[in-house]
Amino acid sequence: MRLAIMRALLLVAAFGVAAVAPAQEPGGFYDPGGLDLTAARPGQILRIAEMGGAPAGAAAYRLVYRSTSPEGRAVPVSGVIVVPPGPAPAQGRPVIAWAHPTSGVEPQCAPSLANGFFGQVQGLSGMLQAGYVVAATDYAGLGMPGPHPYLVGVSEARAVLDSVRAARALPQAEAGRHFAVWGHSQGGQAALFTGMAAQGYAPDLTLVGVAAAAPATELSRLLAADIETTGGRNLTAMTLWSWSQVYGAPLDKVVLPGAMPAVRQLAGDCIESIGDIFARLAPTRALSKSFLASDSFYETQPWRGLLARNTPGLMPRNVPLFLAQGTADDLVRPPVTQDYADRQCRAGRSVRMLWLPGVGHLFAARDSADQAISWIGARFAGAPVPNDCGATTNP
Repeated sequence: MRLAIMRALLLVAAFGVAAVAPAQEPGGFYDPGGLDLTAARPGQILRIAEMGGAPAGAAAYRLVYRSTSPEGRAVPVSGVIVVPPGPAPAQGRPVIAWAHPTSGVEPQCAPSLANGFFGQVQGLSGMLQAGYVVAATDYAGLGMPGPHPYLVGVSEARAVLDSVRAARALPQAEAGRHFAVWGHSQGGQAALFTGMAAQGYAPDLTLVGVAAAAPATELSRLLAADIETTGGRNLTAMTLWSWSQVYGAPLDKVVLPGAMPAVRQLAGDCIESIGDIFARLAPTRALSKSFLASDSFYETQPWRGLLARNTPGLMPRNVPLFLAQGTADDLVRPPVTQDYADRQCRAGRSVRMLWLPGVGHLFAARDSADQAISWIGARFAGAPVPNDCGATTNP
């Protein structure tokens, strides 16, 4: 039993998820029936309901809003908007878009369905105390019908940007056009793609900065380095399953027939509670015995091209970047994040690099939230942008 608990905790650490109460089953509010997307604008609210339990005297709203798929189709996306108490400034409240880490790849795995949702948003109390509206998307295919485009950067970015538009459309939020994005792990990748996509997809919004903790950057290196670990096998299984649904990539060419039941089971299990983690132990053990037809599948097409497409590139020159990375992270490894920061620096971008000594993947966002939010606050205030490029920041 003790070994099972240790494995469960390692799996939690691998994905940066919070231990929360079991999620509710989707239905009712999340039923797509009756939603008319034909004339809806990106970010338009299609359904909304008040949500209890918000901290710090805030008000929260669960909503469904219109977003856009990578192929250009209108899609419904669910999420939560949290509004701080007190009067809004004349120019409207700034918005921080929270991009969540891995929670699963099926509709029932939406963070907005979890009873402990507010505990999952790292730095939420600080954001509310600073007077920021928080827009927390579920991403497409979580909450609303799937498939969820897991680690598909364009899809995540559009869901994030349209959550900010939805916050602006909510009268109670009194939100302005200035926003920042803050994310962890999968959400770190989403934050980076949001920075890349903002100007082209949402020119009506003004992005002041991107903050990412332990972001998934170089996906081929991530999968190659982690395939022999518990978290790595889970990440690979979810990625392969999702991309076989989203892109039609041939799963049976990569996954051994005997491993398919375990992959399907992992695809249907969420990662939002300790109970969920225990449910993943048996199929994860099965993958350690038999999983991939080739451990270097990421070097073959179409997977190689898909991984490259979903690896974030350079930030626009006017978008400053905050990166946080734990030195003990064995899922998103420190050299990968350092290489990504170096690439931005060589291209003349501004990077604030925060190293977290001894911190693993699970706690990267928790332990950097205060500094990330302080950095974002300075961007909202128009303060000079700090830049660690050229400094020796890697311990």
